[in-house]
Amino acid sequence: MPSINDATDCLVVVDVQNDFCPDGALAVPDGDAVVPVINALSNRFAHCVLTQDWHPAGHLSFASSHPDEAPFATITLAYGEQVLWPDHCVQGSHGAAFHEDLDTLGAELIVRKGFRREIDSYSAFYENDQQTATGLSGYLRTRGFQRLYLCGLATDFCVVYSALDARREGFDVFLLDDACRAIDLEGSLDNAWQRMRDAGVVRTESTQL
Repeated sequence: MPSINDATDCLVVVDVQNDFCPDGALAVPDGDAVVPVINALSNRFAHCVLTQDWHPAGHLSFASSHPDEAPFATITLAYGEQVLWPDHCVQGSHGAAFHEDLDTLGAELIVRKGFRREIDSYSAFYENDQQTATGLSGYLRTRGFQRLYLCGLATDFCVVYSALDARREGFDVFLLDDACRAIDLEGSLDNAWQRMRDAGVVRTESTQL
């Protein structure tokens, strides 16, 4: 495992928000356990980027926007299959805020995603149509970063999509497993790990840095 290089390495913290933590609208089991691990990592990296789910009310990924559908059903939208979620991370709400114990002071950029009503956005790099870019890739390249260390919530949704797109954009990607937690919806975690292995994402832990 390479040592951290302040010139080329960036920590990317995905969606550590209240709605994904215990008592949140879409709680990831043990989601808040990542907070102290990520805080310790933030002190070790010179550069850090945060992502934040940021949905308008009535987002099309919400089950409540489809009266005949239940949460966690899958439907087809213009860009393909979409899991329908409970309302979560609504702009300006407590649920959309970062976990109160998360150290955000060192973050150099906050990327908000999913703010277009008609399309969901799991990845930090692209919305779910795989065409609409968030701009993060260009930012990271302009800054000269080459290796990304990913962590946050949830491993099998926003983290895996971010990792795969980071590889697609040519970055070396290390996923810090102990700083992530998963939903594991019908085998989604095993599937996520297989896809990441196939893409060349390196699975490691913060203790290995």
